[in-house]
Amino acid sequence: MQLTLNGIQKKEDWKAANIALPTYDIEKIRKNTKENPVWVHFGAGNIFRIFMGGLADTLLSAGEMQTGIACVETFDFDVIDKIYKPFDNLVLAVTLKSDGSMDKKVLGSLTEAYKASPDFPEDCKRLEEIFINPSLQMVSFTITEKGYALKDSSSAISLVCALLYKRYKANQAPLALVSMDNCSHNGEKLQKAVLDTAKEWQEKGSVKEGFLSYLSDEKRISFPWTMIDKITPRPADSVCKTLERSGVENMKPMITSKKTYIAPFVNAEAPQYLVIEDNFPNGRPPLEKAGVYLTDRDTVNKVERMKVTTCLNPLHTALAVYGCLLGYTSIADEMKDCELSKFVHEIGLTEGMPVVTDPGILSPSAFADEVINVRFPNPFMPDTPQRIATDTSQKVGIRYGETIKAYIKKYGTASKLTAIPLAIAGWCRYLIGVDDKGNPFELSPDPMLPMLTQSLRGIEIENPKSYCGQLKTILSDASIFGVDLYKAGIGEKIEEMFIEEIASPGGVRNTLKKYLNTEKSL
Repeated sequence: MQLTLNGIQKKEDWKAANIALPTYDIEKIRKNTKENPVWVHFGAGNIFRIFMGGLADTLLSAGEMQTGIACVETFDFDVIDKIYKPFDNLVLAVTLKSDGSMDKKVLGSLTEAYKASPDFPEDCKRLEEIFINPSLQMVSFTITEKGYALKDSSSAISLVCALLYKRYKANQAPLALVSMDNCSHNGEKLQKAVLDTAKEWQEKGSVKEGFLSYLSDEKRISFPWTMIDKITPRPADSVCKTLERSGVENMKPMITSKKTYIAPFVNAEAPQYLVIEDNFPNGRPPLEKAGVYLTDRDTVNKVERMKVTTCLNPLHTALAVYGCLLGYTSIADEMKDCELSKFVHEIGLTEGMPVVTDPGILSPSAFADEVINVRFPNPFMPDTPQRIATDTSQKVGIRYGETIKAYIKKYGTASKLTAIPLAIAGWCRYLIGVDDKGNPFELSPDPMLPMLTQSLRGIEIENPKSYCGQLKTILSDASIFGVDLYKAGIGEKIEEMFIEEIASPGGVRNTLKKYLNTEKSL
């Protein structure tokens, strides 16, 4: 069985392998897209293929859309040459369920695929055709936060700006530019990048003066904010073997020259959330019929805040640092640990929930419950604490600092908190780079590591007397936590927990047991 337009004609073979095929006419959809494109996407990687590609597939299957997505890659052209073209732009989407089963489906919604570079003039010509067509409603992005940096004239933003200028000169038709990258205020970041580029071009006299006004008018060019959430790990060898045993050929994952991990299939968890500010001046596909939440900007912001400060990210960070200290290499395995399982319950449900921002469209308690009981424990999601521990210094201010500030606002102090101070103490203990058995381990990359590790000099594991206030510089730094933790009423508590964690072999485990009262519950 081959993942090509010809290969999927052998429908009985795919059915026998329990792999669903598109029910719509792919060739007709491709013809429609060629003539009247509606949706183009920049960033042709894994999360786009299974998430946005899956949304479009759902709408096509229901007859709610008659066109697919034109895909554009601006960074890693191997993705187009080795994953899109040889497989006729088809995607084999594999959903990894927590019971070990898999849902497998071929998506035919990605109708065109192009390399955005002057080195590929035919591709650029087609992109110009797409952008000047008044039918185009939506340009979406998963180019990572780094993609919004204005490095040079060949950056993704410069290419998009040039295409927008073609549209401006052709008809000044309205359009929505929708960042779907997993970063705070993503629409604002995209808007700033586009407008800064256009301003520079206008100052140089490269574009007509009206272009900047066109881009600045949100009734013509909008930049909706979004919140996206779906864990999409690298393609797993185990999934590849399962597919090949089913008779599907050429499924092997590859690493491109730009270090992209990709395969003809994409594996991901089942839960997914996409919340979009409903601001589309040229109309839009009926995304809500595929499970997308369409709302206002304030609600998007609240949903993101709920996820990042209470229901997911703070729990991930706690599991990351303690997982490294306790020798874990799998988030799912950590959730089988009595202390760590109770720990994330305490951070999210007990301490975070009383001050969470409720967005109204999603239940914070239901979201957190799914994270703790379905998503994190999924043994078929290959995610590691070492990966999540990356750049923790850049995250703790949002992930813990916002709840701490909310407690201060509500109670005058954060001294009621125990699990969040324990998480911060664990991070400080992690920074020593020695696990709970006394073995050294490699710290994950973090821009503040030199300063942080310097602050902790002189501290020795199994020698609590070696602690003489080294944490004070870190815990009082409001630039890290958003607040001085001593003024918040928890600095001394964190120091006490930290001293207990360095006191003896197994000090980390013993400290968790003490503050989480797990020994009493056994």
